[in-house]
Amino acid sequence: MKPPVATLIHSGGPPAPEAKIVISAKRLSVWYGSSLALREVTLDIPCNRITSLIGPSGCGKSTLLRCFNRMNDLIPGARMEGTLEFDGEDLTSPGVDAVALRRRIGMVFQKPNPFPKSIYQNVAWGARINGYKGEMDELVERSLRRAALWDEVKSKLNKSGLDLSGGQQQRLCIARTLAVEPEVILMDEPCSALDPISTARVEDLMEDLKKDYTIVIVTHNMQQARRTSDMTACLMLDDAAKDGHRTGIVVEFSTTARMFTNPQDPRTEAYITGRIG
Repeated sequence: MKPPVATLIHSGGPPAPEAKIVISAKRLSVWYGSSLALREVTLDIPCNRITSLIGPSGCGKSTLLRCFNRMNDLIPGARMEGTLEFDGEDLTSPGVDAVALRRRIGMVFQKPNPFPKSIYQNVAWGARINGYKGEMDELVERSLRRAALWDEVKSKLNKSGLDLSGGQQQRLCIARTLAVEPEVILMDEPCSALDPISTARVEDLMEDLKKDYTIVIVTHNMQQARRTSDMTACLMLDDAAKDGHRTGIVVEFSTTARMFTNPQDPRTEAYITGRIG
C-alpha cells in the first residue's frame, strides 16, 4: 500500500514572499536502528516566523525537531535519509560539525534545566565555552532582557538558578540559549510544565523573539499553536507502518490560520477538534 501523502498547503495567508526559507526538509526519513520513526517528511521553515509541530503523542514531533540541529546523533542507531538543509547546507552530510551547528540552532527543552550554578553563570556558560570575546556582563544583561527576566533577577545574579520559579527557570534557559547568539531556536513543549501565567509570558516572549529569530515549537496545546504560530505542521502515525512500528508522517503543512479554519486533511480536522489524539 502506498503511504499517505501529506497535504501541503501554501495558500490562504502564507509567509510573506520575502520570508527566506531557513530549514528545508525533502523526503526526510529517520530511523532508530531498524525502526522507521519518520517517513518522507517534506516542509520548509520560514525565517522570522514561528512554526508549530502538532500531533498525537508518539508521532515523531520531537524526533523531527531534533533532526534540525542533529540532536538525534546522540541516540545510538539513529540515522537520517533524504534531504535536510539549513541555509543551503546539507545537514545529513557526515562532515557537518554538529557542535557548531547547535550554536546556530539552539534548543529549549520541555522541562526547565538550569545548571546548578548562579543565574549569571547559567547565561554566561555557553558563550564562555564557545570562546566569546566580548563584554560578558553586557551579554548576560542583554540575554536576560531579551528573555524578559532581567528586571526579576538583576539584584540576585549570584543566586542559584535553581532558586527561581519554574517559569523563571524556563526563561533563564531561553536566555542561556540566546547568549550563544543562534539563528534558530527549537522549543520542545517549553510550556508543558508551566502554570498559565508563566505560559503566557513565554508565549509573549516568543512573539517578541521572532523579530530576530526563527522559532520551531512542538506543542500539544492546540490553543497555543493557534495563538503563537504562523505555520503549522500536523503529524500523525502512518497507518501503513508495518510490523507494529510507530512511524510518523506529516499529513498537512500550512499557515496556522488556514489549518485551524479550513484544514484540508480529515486527519488534521479530527485531531485539532479533539476527535482523535
